[in-house]
Amino acid sequence: MRAVSVTAGVPNSLRLEDDHPEPATEEGAILVEALAVGICGTDHEIIAGEFGIAPPGTDSLVMGHESLGQVLEDPTGTLQPGDLVAGIVRHPDPVPCTNCAVGEWDMCRNGQYTEHGIKMLPGFARDRWRVQPRFAVGLDPALTDVGMLLEPTSVVAKAWDHIERIGHRAEWKPQTVLVTGAGPVGLLAALLASQRGLVVHVLDRATSGPKPELVAALGATYHAVPVNQLDIEPDIVIEATGAPTVVLDVMCKAAPTGIVCLAGVSSGGRTMDFDAGALNRALVLENNVVFGSVNANRRHWDLAAQALARADRTWLGSLITRRVPVSGYAEAYTPTPDDIKVVLDFTA
Repeated sequence: MRAVSVTAGVPNSLRLEDDHPEPATEEGAILVEALAVGICGTDHEIIAGEFGIAPPGTDSLVMGHESLGQVLEDPTGTLQPGDLVAGIVRHPDPVPCTNCAVGEWDMCRNGQYTEHGIKMLPGFARDRWRVQPRFAVGLDPALTDVGMLLEPTSVVAKAWDHIERIGHRAEWKPQTVLVTGAGPVGLLAALLASQRGLVVHVLDRATSGPKPELVAALGATYHAVPVNQLDIEPDIVIEATGAPTVVLDVMCKAAPTGIVCLAGVSSGGRTMDFDAGALNRALVLENNVVFGSVNANRRHWDLAAQALARADRTWLGSLITRRVPVSGYAEAYTPTPDDIKVVLDFTA
């Protein structure tokens, strides 16, 4: 069968294999036919050789962690043939740590977790894959064209889960949300904010293209100015750019008792001058919270599936700016300036 893979740690080793072995039964009882995989920045880092660990006994890593497939067989009866399904990316560590032991593998304490298409588990960019029932998430059949958005939505669902848990440390009635970055994570964060009935503002550098229209379609307000020029004081900030200046600016922008969730990963290697004392003073005196969030556990994947099922399908489809057949894999993994979400299509 076909599989898109790399030699882990070797830059620009991306390739399409036509004779990749069928998935081993040890991977899981549920056999799935791939429909599509989404592509994100982590994939580009793996292709550049900056990230990615192959499964034990091989140097080859099958790509793809944003999955969508259709069940071919499930002897456990958890799902039925034909059901739409996505595979949870992260698996708990074998020790397990205190968090992994209770299903909170997104909060793994010892770093020995594994991840499909990223760390020590083959990815979903292959014609067929297997999954264990507890890592298989069933989807509404109406999400056939957009279900690969479940993985980034699960990341956002976790962010909102933790924001709300932190918020309830006191009487909390948030009204205004600022999302920085209008990529897939930022737009999906705005979607979940709008589903909560909050006033939503989204900031991004783009002044044209689909992003302003996608934000407007949510009933949200789009901004293309620096954070410090905004005339709002948000109760909640979800930072999805990872840009150091934006990260610092949003920490200073939040309202008293505000919550800032850092969901974007910075590349590092850049230093800048800033008044750390003034930032500390503001955070302490205003009882603000800044925290980081990444990945998701089963609960968040289920919440994400519910959020997608409630969302407007046309709006979700508009996030996908390119659908590329597997034969054009090299094109799919080459980013362009207008991309929001690129999808590798296994049905074409």
